[in-house]
Amino acid sequence: MRINIVFKTALVAVFLCAGIAHAEIPAGYYSSLNGKKEAELKTAIYNLVRNFTLVSSYSALPSYFQRTDVYPESRRWWDMYSDIPFYAPSFSGLNREHSFPKSWWGGLTDVSAYVDLNHLYPSEAAANMAKSNYPLGEVNTNQNVKFQNGITTVGYPMAGQGGGAQYVFEPADEYKGDFARTYFYMVTCYQDLTWKYFYMVSQNTYPTLTTWAANLLLKWHREDPVSQKEIDRNEEVYKIQNNRNPFIDYPDLAELIWGNKVGQPFDASTSSTPVGEPNLITPVQDMSLDFGQVAIGKTTTAKLWFKGENLTSSVNLTVYTGDNTYFTVPNKSISASLINSNDGYWITMTYAPQQIGQHQSRLLIQGGGVPGSRGIQLLGECFEIPTLTAPTATEATDITQTSYVANWIPVDGEVVDYYYINRTQYKDGKASSSQILAEEPGTLIEDFDFSDNETYTVQSVRLGYVSPESNLISVKRSGVYDVAADNPWAIDNIPGGIRIMGPSTVHDIRIFDAAGRLVMVIETAEPYTDIYLPAGAYIVTAEKSVNPVKAIVR
Repeated sequence: MRINIVFKTALVAVFLCAGIAHAEIPAGYYSSLNGKKEAELKTAIYNLVRNFTLVSSYSALPSYFQRTDVYPESRRWWDMYSDIPFYAPSFSGLNREHSFPKSWWGGLTDVSAYVDLNHLYPSEAAANMAKSNYPLGEVNTNQNVKFQNGITTVGYPMAGQGGGAQYVFEPADEYKGDFARTYFYMVTCYQDLTWKYFYMVSQNTYPTLTTWAANLLLKWHREDPVSQKEIDRNEEVYKIQNNRNPFIDYPDLAELIWGNKVGQPFDASTSSTPVGEPNLITPVQDMSLDFGQVAIGKTTTAKLWFKGENLTSSVNLTVYTGDNTYFTVPNKSISASLINSNDGYWITMTYAPQQIGQHQSRLLIQGGGVPGSRGIQLLGECFEIPTLTAPTATEATDITQTSYVANWIPVDGEVVDYYYINRTQYKDGKASSSQILAEEPGTLIEDFDFSDNETYTVQSVRLGYVSPESNLISVKRSGVYDVAADNPWAIDNIPGGIRIMGPSTVHDIRIFDAAGRLVMVIETAEPYTDIYLPAGAYIVTAEKSVNPVKAIVR
């Protein structure tokens, strides 16, 4: 079954008065799903949509949102989390929101999920903070509601929902289907990820959604059918990153995989191309390949997917017009067999600007036995090499047993793409380091419960260049007052010795061998002091340390 269209809010009428635009699904795009059902169907969708053209950068998302998430006539941001009016191109007051929480899979452990426009939306900052990484659900309004702004509600879940989470996030009725179809896409496109949180998912490729989650999302999917907003957005996302949300194009896919049509095979009976005729499924006319921003002297790349059926000859590629000397295609032609194959064929193009400014050109695609030609827009922008100053880290706030908010003061007037929060976590006398990408000061750290205490510094990033580190901030869990929390320190193993780790000077270090004999005393050691020892097992203590630390030297 193809889409049933509904409209969202009176504002939609502003740009629909000229008539309803239906989705033009590329002929043959879904042919690989034909005849498949249940787990096999879900995996076929995964194979179809999992590889796509990544957007140029996380920091560039607002520029893409201007194509996917604004009311065209008013330029008001289409925010599914609040009704506060914000207008493009300014992104002030908004966040880049992962509607499917990035902490559920570990954020940057999968770059494609981190920047996938199919689940990224603009969100008002306070609503984004309030929804945190809570699962979708229906809020029990008979209990105290944690957050409510007329669009977003956060509170205790109704019985049987939440998957063990304390709170759930409930969107407005007009967006419940949007979020349901977004989640259907995510648990299918990323069915191969290793999950860290299991509120709505299980560690399997089918059905991936837990029973309560599937039931809730199917209910929202049925009650709030596909809207023109979703159709238009799906088309724009496809032109940017070369893949689609199948659950918008074919809503019945959700029923075939999780719902009341499980066991029935899929049939994509919408192809307008005669059987056996040459067909270049993708790229389509007027898609764009955006290389983003780059510093002078640097190069960057972007990928474009070619998929076809019954092509009879090679497809020829030519970069022409505009700043064509800055854009390079690796192949002048691609064989029909590669494009006709089940996996299609990816090309990786290069942008190497030689002067500062905005640049554009076009990629001309011809041949394959397909009449005519297609043009793909190539975009890039070049800047001077940035000079970055270290931001000033400030004390953490809202500290609980499991989370805290990391804060810092940006350098006034400095353009920044994003920030790195460099964390050192201390657990059982051992130190581990990690790095989190953050948009702005006031970033919520959600896994504080995996350490006894920790420290953080901050760095700003622009065009791949990184500032010096900020000052060091130490964070202690609320309500923990023992001396170990007040004096965090640890050791790290290095070849032939150990390294002292900690946010400050460590005093009266004593090292004992496996027989209990004192082999070394060090009165004072600064963080990152290396101590070399013969191979063997040792016990290390320090002033005011509650627990000794075991070390193995190799």
